[in-house]
Amino acid sequence: MERISYQDIPEGMFEKLTAIEDYLNNCPIDLKLFELIRLRVAQLNGCAYCVDMHHKELKHLGESDLRMYSLCIWKEAPYYSEEERTVLLYTEALTYMNNEPLPPNVYDPLLNYYNKAEICYITLAISQINTWTRLMKSFKFEPGNYKVPN
Repeated sequence: MERISYQDIPEGMFEKLTAIEDYLNNCPIDLKLFELIRLRVAQLNGCAYCVDMHHKELKHLGESDLRMYSLCIWKEAPYYSEEERTVLLYTEALTYMNNEPLPPNVYDPLLNYYNKAEICYITLAISQINTWTRLMKSFKFEPGNYKVPN
C-alpha cells in the first residue's frame, strides 16, 4: 500500500522533476543510454516501481531482453560496449557515493567518449534517477502499472 499517493504530493513537485527529465531526454545523449542508466540505478536502489518503468521504456526503444536482464551483471556480460561499461561504472560510483573523492579511474575514461557538457548531462541523469528511486521507495508507489506514453 502506498504511503503517499500521487494526489498527496505537493503541487509542482513532480512537474519540476519531470521538466528535468524532459530536458535530459532532449539533450544530445542517446535516450537508450539514459534508460540503461535509469534501469541500473533502479536495480541498485531496489526500486521496483522504477525497474518496471525503465524496463518498459527500454523495451519500447528496442532494447533486447538479453541486455536488459543481464544489466545486473554487466561487468561479466560480453554484450555491452566499452562506452556503456564506462558509463555504467560511473553510474554505480555516483549511486554508491561515500565520503571519498570520485577516483580518476572512474571519471577519466568518460573523456574518451564524451565532452564535459555531455558528462554533465550524464551526471544529471544519474542524480535524477537516484532522486526518483528514493521518492518512489519512500512513497511506496506500486510497481507494474506503468504504461509507456505514445
